[in-house]
Amino acid sequence: MPAQIIQADSTPFNTVAIDPVTLEVIENALRNARIEMDATLVRTAMSPGIREQGDAFPLIADSKGRMIVGQFGSYIGPFLDGFDGTVEEGDLIFLSDPYSVGGAISHSNDWLVLLPVFRNGRLVAYTSMFGHMSDIGGKVPGSMPIDATNIFQEGVRIPPVKIWKQGVYNADLIKLIMHQVRTPEWNIADLNALTAACRVASRRIVEMCERFGDDVYASATDMLLERNYRAMKHLVETSVSEEKVSFEDYICDDGMGYGPYKIKCTMWREDGRVILDFDGTDPQSKASINFFLNENMMKMFFGIYMIMVFDPQILFNDGFYDLIDVRIPAGSLLKPKFPSALSGRTHALGRLFDILGGLLGQGTPEFLNAAGFSSSPHLFYAGTDKDGKWFQLFQIGFGGIPARPMGDGPDGHSLWPGFTNVPNEFLERYFPLRIEVYETVADSGGAGLHRGGNGINMVYRFLEDGVIAIHDDRWFVPPWGVNGGEPGTRARKVLVKNDGTEIVLGNKLEDYEVEAGEQLKFITWGGGGWGDPLERDPALLAKELTQGLVTVEGSRRYGVVLVDGLVDEAATEQLRTEMRAARPEVLPTFNYGPDIETLRANCLAETGLPAPKQPVWHPTAKVAA
Repeated sequence: MPAQIIQADSTPFNTVAIDPVTLEVIENALRNARIEMDATLVRTAMSPGIREQGDAFPLIADSKGRMIVGQFGSYIGPFLDGFDGTVEEGDLIFLSDPYSVGGAISHSNDWLVLLPVFRNGRLVAYTSMFGHMSDIGGKVPGSMPIDATNIFQEGVRIPPVKIWKQGVYNADLIKLIMHQVRTPEWNIADLNALTAACRVASRRIVEMCERFGDDVYASATDMLLERNYRAMKHLVETSVSEEKVSFEDYICDDGMGYGPYKIKCTMWREDGRVILDFDGTDPQSKASINFFLNENMMKMFFGIYMIMVFDPQILFNDGFYDLIDVRIPAGSLLKPKFPSALSGRTHALGRLFDILGGLLGQGTPEFLNAAGFSSSPHLFYAGTDKDGKWFQLFQIGFGGIPARPMGDGPDGHSLWPGFTNVPNEFLERYFPLRIEVYETVADSGGAGLHRGGNGINMVYRFLEDGVIAIHDDRWFVPPWGVNGGEPGTRARKVLVKNDGTEIVLGNKLEDYEVEAGEQLKFITWGGGGWGDPLERDPALLAKELTQGLVTVEGSRRYGVVLVDGLVDEAATEQLRTEMRAARPEVLPTFNYGPDIETLRANCLAETGLPAPKQPVWHPTAKVAA
């Protein structure tokens, strides 16, 4: 039963003509309102994940729930279709259960608030924001157990509820929820920050309606949606073929000894629409690496990728959704059945961007990116300090971004462009640890005309006994290179004991005890390379040697010989001639590195870890083709 919208004035908006200047003013006012939402959140949140790293995502939608500005696309329409309740002035809806909104948020750590915006008794818009909570209870600190086998082990699940109902605050409900978490001070501050951000945007929308009139504002949002539709329609017609193309990539493991898990997508254009069909994706995992992918979210991912690659000036919104049809098999890794665990879904989320690049680049290799949008490394560290005070760190790490047609991939950057690193000084001030090394890993980016971004080596020294958890990927299956570029190196985690013994840790690890004084080397993957490495400027490699981005030995991957920091031109010419003669005349569009079975055979020797075992599917599971 769909939600019932209660309005004192339900008069439909009139469509009116709008001049280009007014449309431009309203469009930029909406952009600024989104920026103001982010600024409000950062200034009022407490947890490092939101305040320092920006792990939160705003949304402004029209009165029908269609996103006008935002990032993940709108979940409001599907939510309202399944919400058995009323939406009234003074309400603020709160939820965190992915299964209650069809995967619009993809794990329970993401707390979402939704604010309907009324003016003179009439619904004119929605504002919404969700952010990652550092803890929501459950079996482990941080509430993201990689070994969870159902969602009930991952902490408190909040169905759609009203924390503000017709202007009245439900304090008892919030008290009940905060009683379930390990960091209630952070959570209540972050929840209030999400609410404040939505209220700021609500005021800006009302101000626009007061300035221009409700009909002008509503007509302007319709025009922005229509403009986006036209632009995307052109991109679809010119960039997506009617011939089917497929691409697949792998999640390395599930943290419980099994993997890799295949994600496969086939794309084609049919009757003017793009079809994205995930048939062939592996069945859901028993562990928490499942990603409950909302179809609208996938449409937005596709749209963002198309716009950023082909026409970055477009302001993306929900206007193009009718041009895309997303098909995800039920019971697969991307559409798990309740109550499957979801807290480790970040790896599949990141891999989707690599897959989109592989799909869209097959027809236009000149626009092709390498792999490297591969994961979002997480570190958790928790315990009780010498003063008996509980501490709990959740930090998002950075890896190598893929090389691109226009240049090198950034070194040590986040999967999400808007994320920032937590300053080391902040970490050392508020948590019992010391950052002893924070540097790029030379040669970790794949070689190419354009080098893949290098990964990061961050060395933590723990000052208190505690437990850690690690969530990362790309340790088994490397990020691939394109157009002759080479794969990037793989992730690696090493614990240095107090006696100097080094232990190679898994890249998915839960509740591992550490002692004061021990060090953790947290090393992330490098991005894949783009283009022929033998075409890279030798002088650039000499410069990168001084910057610590490549080594003398690593420069030889480009056929460049460096002596005392300078290019030996004769030796370089000879080495490049020998390398060209020893390789195929036509370089591959995709360089994946060794196949899966070769990776398995060499895994222990190359990584220090046993190879993941082939997953065993339930007899009724739909096994990937």
